[in-house]
Amino acid sequence: MKKTKHQILALCLLISGIFMSGCRKDDPIPEIIPEATEVNKFVWNGLHDYYLWNSQVPNLAANKFNDKDSLNSFLNKYSDPQKLFTSLLYKYDEVDRWSFLVDDSKIIDDWISGISKTMGYDFMLGRIGDSNELFGFVRYVYKDSPAEKAGLKRGDIFLTINNQQLTVSNYQTLMFATETYTIGFAAITERIISPIAKTMTMTAIEMQENPINKDTIFMYNNQRIGYLVYNSFNSDFDIQLNNVIRNFKDAKIDQMILDLRYNSGGSVQSSIYLASMIYGTEKTKIFAKAQYNNLLQSYFIKEFGAGALNDYFTNSIGKTDKTPETPINSLNLQKIYIIVSENTASASELLINGLKPYMNVKVIGINTEGKYTGSMTIKDWDENGNVNPRHRYAMQPIVVKYANSAGESDYVNGLAPDILAEEDIANLLPFGNPNEKLLSMALADISGIQVTAQALKSAQLGLRKVAGSRDFKPFANEMYIKPARMNIRK
Repeated sequence: MKKTKHQILALCLLISGIFMSGCRKDDPIPEIIPEATEVNKFVWNGLHDYYLWNSQVPNLAANKFNDKDSLNSFLNKYSDPQKLFTSLLYKYDEVDRWSFLVDDSKIIDDWISGISKTMGYDFMLGRIGDSNELFGFVRYVYKDSPAEKAGLKRGDIFLTINNQQLTVSNYQTLMFATETYTIGFAAITERIISPIAKTMTMTAIEMQENPINKDTIFMYNNQRIGYLVYNSFNSDFDIQLNNVIRNFKDAKIDQMILDLRYNSGGSVQSSIYLASMIYGTEKTKIFAKAQYNNLLQSYFIKEFGAGALNDYFTNSIGKTDKTPETPINSLNLQKIYIIVSENTASASELLINGLKPYMNVKVIGINTEGKYTGSMTIKDWDENGNVNPRHRYAMQPIVVKYANSAGESDYVNGLAPDILAEEDIANLLPFGNPNEKLLSMALADISGIQVTAQALKSAQLGLRKVAGSRDFKPFANEMYIKPARMNIRK
């Protein structure tokens, strides 16, 4: 039958209606969620898998994102990986003050190796009375640095940079915005800081700081004292540290004084080595107990047993690509004096806390920093251990919490000293000088003399700390473990 034009039009409308009834005007069109950037996925995955406090962060919860689209949708809200990273930290800058992300992994590699562009000295700035004027004082100088070659020394006081008086408003520009400057020195006379006719010009270079700043053996009250100033737990210097301890051992020292007042942390493994050098090498004794997030904790126990969560004293320094396995020289001490300050943190506190169940640890100074957690470098590795060549981002999140063999941890207010004493910033004597404030307190106790806290010259002069060179180092007070400890392939 031949259809009329109107019949054909009606048929078309009917067919059209059938199809359109399955796709009404008010039905939503399925949204296509773009794939998140590789960097954002790396940030989320790294924190989701390894972050110590992942269970405390809702957006890292295992059941938060039920499918790939929901995760991509969340990650795509962040165009800046740094903002994504900090949004995923637990109480950022309150509880977690240490996790960080960088856009170039070399920054972390250099930090771990102690490499930086520097003039090679550690300093602190103090306010003069109630004024806005500042003075600077040198706490120590790196070995073989521009500062050492120029003649700068511990205890030097300065007032000006490039002929400008340091103030609370200009010190950052004067001291941290240039790689060459001239220091104008000062002296304290009759409670007044006055400039003197001495200047020194220095230029920063890229160098590696040797953390073994001072080691010496001297006699005091018929006792042979081994004194060591150790400023960071840098694994590149484990063998050199072992050699220092061998010298102490060969000299048959009666007492050891370990100066950690400026040691803000570093390698957990190096802390284990030094503990073994001091106390002993019995590998069955627990130095520290580690706690990871629930996922990692369960994995380690299942795969390796509960013992995998313990760090033990050891009898050798492990082989590296630079050095062979090396036997540890141990002093087998029953007592040690350790000098500390508010700058003493992380791996230094781990050492003190780990030794305390086994020996008499006499701590001299003020409360330490209070950091009992450790971090780990995470790069965007594939299953074969190769790093993603399409970006250079890396992170250093907190992944582990430590206790000693007695279960003691959570020292949020730091470790309290046995002998309370504070360094006098207006009267800094050389390391190893028996009259130096903190060392003299240790020597007095060794001699059986009752020591008490003394008035500080700096307090009498109305001098107050403001900031120091360490405040401008990007990753101060860190303690880290190597990825190999987490069974991650590099």
